[in-house]
Amino acid sequence: MASVTFDKATRLYPGGEKPAVDQLELEIADGEFLVLVGPSGCGKSTSLRMLAGLEDVNGGAIRIGDRDVTHLPPKDRDIAMVFQNYALYPHMSVADNMGFALKIAGEDKATIRKKVEDAAKMLDLTQYLDRKPKALSGGQRQRVAMGRAIVRKPQVFLMDEPLSNLDAKLRVSTRTQIAALQRDLGITTVYVTHDQVEAMTMGDRVAVLKDGLLQQVDTPRNMYDRPANLFVAGFIGSPAMNLVEVPITDGGVKFGESVVPVSREALSAAAADAGDRTVTVGVRPEHFDIGDAGGLTITVNVVEELGADGYVYGSTSHSEGSQDIVVRVSGRNVPEKGSTLHVVPRADEIHVFSTSSGARLSG
Repeated sequence: MASVTFDKATRLYPGGEKPAVDQLELEIADGEFLVLVGPSGCGKSTSLRMLAGLEDVNGGAIRIGDRDVTHLPPKDRDIAMVFQNYALYPHMSVADNMGFALKIAGEDKATIRKKVEDAAKMLDLTQYLDRKPKALSGGQRQRVAMGRAIVRKPQVFLMDEPLSNLDAKLRVSTRTQIAALQRDLGITTVYVTHDQVEAMTMGDRVAVLKDGLLQQVDTPRNMYDRPANLFVAGFIGSPAMNLVEVPITDGGVKFGESVVPVSREALSAAAADAGDRTVTVGVRPEHFDIGDAGGLTITVNVVEELGADGYVYGSTSHSEGSQDIVVRVSGRNVPEKGSTLHVVPRADEIHVFSTSSGARLSG
């Protein structure tokens, strides 16, 4: 097993003006499950492919353990990759697919069979070992691809959106299985996804990328509670955090008809940062109080009933800038569509960001 280090790793595609990955600095501990997440084109798959040796590194270095692998070919890096499209050989049985890398490496048949059977047992594939991939479901094929990686006992697993071809229910069960399996094996894993729910439920830590730049790397809980900037705040969390630009006033910020107290340090930082007269306040849907007056007045457009909880999707009036707001309510007491609500954020749960730079201002 081994740690992984991206040391100012940069990838600039030929003819490109802007790096796809820009001086990525990231330390991944031995045995850690790290998830790279971000929107399409943010550089997450490129980062993974640089680690795999499938993309050139134009600047900086990549290390696996103490070895500098920046310019090593993929076969010499001791990594195993699980792709989005499974990449199974259609003419081979499940057992032959799983053992193919060991066969190429020259291991004897008995050893290969033993390793394949052990991996198949772990993945509940024993009864399918003699079948061809076309006779399997999407979820089973993905488990075969996982098995092929496991039998090699690599130093690092690399997974590039391995669940995106599965239906929603199967994705949930398979991601639980992958996370549990990684804990059992203890192999350092770098996992790429665009699905932030997947990232938050699977990773020991999550790294958020945007336009090739690392925005924040932290545990899922810390990232949810203390997003480093406006981009992370709006990206992490489902439904997304409400972000409202509000004027600074004595003792806090003016949120609709109410004044919400904000720390003096945050307001001083806002004034020092380009002399902002406003800040952007972030409020999670579950951190609003609903009252009869004050705060922001929103008109209910849609109510999403989920059983125990409900989510109200509303909007403020045009005079207040017509802002969309999402509020979590009790599933037993959901408002009518078209009705109005007065919502006030809980002062101890709000996040304050600079309107101009997007940086976090609150502690």
